[in-house]
Amino acid sequence: MNDAVRDVEVAVVGAGQAGLSAGYFLRRTGFAPGTGFVVLDHSPGPGGAWQYRWPSLTYGKAHRVHELPGMPLGDADPDRPSAEVVGDYFARYEREFDLRVHRPVDVTAVRGGDGGRLRIETDAGTWSARALINATGTWDRPFMPYYPGQETFLGRQLHTAGYRGAADFAGLHVVVVGGGTSAVQLLMELAEVARTTWVTRRPPVFRSTPFTEDWGREAVATVERRVRSGLPPQSVVSVTGLAATDAVRQAIDRGTLRRQEMFDRITPHGVAWSDGRTLDADVILWATGFRAALDHLAPLRLREPGGGIAVDGTRVIKDPRVHLVGYGPSASTIGANRAGRTAVRDIRALLARAPSDSAPPAGLARERPLERAR
Repeated sequence: MNDAVRDVEVAVVGAGQAGLSAGYFLRRTGFAPGTGFVVLDHSPGPGGAWQYRWPSLTYGKAHRVHELPGMPLGDADPDRPSAEVVGDYFARYEREFDLRVHRPVDVTAVRGGDGGRLRIETDAGTWSARALINATGTWDRPFMPYYPGQETFLGRQLHTAGYRGAADFAGLHVVVVGGGTSAVQLLMELAEVARTTWVTRRPPVFRSTPFTEDWGREAVATVERRVRSGLPPQSVVSVTGLAATDAVRQAIDRGTLRRQEMFDRITPHGVAWSDGRTLDADVILWATGFRAALDHLAPLRLREPGGGIAVDGTRVIKDPRVHLVGYGPSASTIGANRAGRTAVRDIRALLARAPSDSAPPAGLARERPLERAR
């Protein structure tokens, strides 16, 4: 480990879609990699959370991957695992724009440092930065709610983060918990080899009408109002509903997506409802989403009484040096791109004001087109 504290203007934590977008706009606005900014990523390789997706989630089945700014994704084989497609694309992007991502690096804490700077402590040393773009996403914090009797279940319980393919469940009865897109995808896949039961807290809403820009803007605005008030973020898909694709409609017709209300407790051999109904099961698969991975920011005391971190755009209201991208309304591929640009614009203005009103910090040039690395 390097014991010396390394100074940098901006630290970016996370190299998924949001982190790479931020790195691109930092380079475009004149921040040099290494001295102007550093990107720290805990994953073993490029690809963000996509590199951990189950192999059977092919590129053709995945949500559309919005292209990163400045470089097209190009044609990709729809039958190739999305983890490979996105991993290769992100790796190419990092090379093209010379982002010099440091990995694997685990950020353990961010706290106030000397001279109004932020101290970023990691297992690979410490950086001192004037601003922070946090792009850690949610994959590292799978959420599994507790239900009475959960610890007594004799079968297998797992979260979607640990799912590797339907073959592991051939011939078994799998109870899938959750009303999001992942639950729908896994139910359709598992139904080919296993018996499935779908349970959700609320009836799922399938969207049969085309998704419009106005609808998307309103969905994002709804989530944005929530995080601005300091409440934990709500997913955009929870506002828009589930897309009723041809495959989904066929699964509905087959009965694969016939939903039951949420059970009340878990038994050693399955699940039970308060009205006396019981259901035997071999596996409980929790498709219950993720929470934002923000524990390393705890020393900064950014949380509000509502449990979330209040942000205006991407800027943390309690500490304007800190920006959250890929959080709340920007927790989508297209939203992450826009958030990277917004965060860099605001940080550039903040740093330009800090040393003096007339001169930008050292190494900060005016905005210019970004050339790819040679």
